Amino acid sequence: MAKRKKTPWPTKDAMTQVYDMKLWGGTGFDFYSGEGSHNPEIIEPYLQVLTAFLKSHKSLLTVCDLGCGDFNIGKHLTQFTKTYFAIDIVESLIERNKILFQEENLEFQCLNIVEAPLPQADCVILRQVLQHLSNAEIEKVAKKLMNYKYVILTEHVPTGDFTPNKDIISGQGIRIKKNSGVNLLEPPFNLKVQEATKLGEHILNDGKGQIVTWLFTNLTQNP
Repeated sequence: MAKRKKTPWPTKDAMTQVYDMKLWGGTGFDFYSGEGSHNPEIIEPYLQVLTAFLKSHKSLLTVCDLGCGDFNIGKHLTQFTKTYFAIDIVESLIERNKILFQEENLEFQCLNIVEAPLPQADCVILRQVLQHLSNAEIEKVAKKLMNYKYVILTEHVPTGDFTPNKDIISGQGIRIKKNSGVNLLEPPFNLKVQEATKLGEHILNDGKGQIVTWLFTNLTQNP
């Protein structure tokens, strides 16, 4: 029997399956990026703090949104940016977004953020993306984040004490079942930051942790 050819992009296949099979819900939607991108209790405070941050600069920032999903979040932020690069690994999702959302300062790109070079920008947004990646993949992305002055990182983590960065296989799941979550400042990533500001947190009603957003300024690698 011939061996099955190994796919070179297992994360892409996993995320494509999430949308094709509606594993994050969204009956009636063609693409649905989950409650975290649609629940008003979660997204409205998030949009408030991000809008305030973007408007606080004298000159408009160029933003790179890694893992833009169905763009239910990003569509509210483009007006406050000079250029908005919206990136996702799912090709059919990006092609759909290109049709639905068209602005002069908006550019959609289908990229594997782990392997591909990323656009130059002032600020990168990563909203509940790293939590789906293995530590090896996060390591590759983390090195690229040091090219941006501002990193706005949102992660689903446990409440209370937890052991950060327990490894997982990349896919739809996250570390919450292991009482863990992503923290780039802890091993094995060990990034350091000039300034860290917690922009917001939302404790989930189902008792399955909280969604926390941080603003990191000038991430670097610990020696």
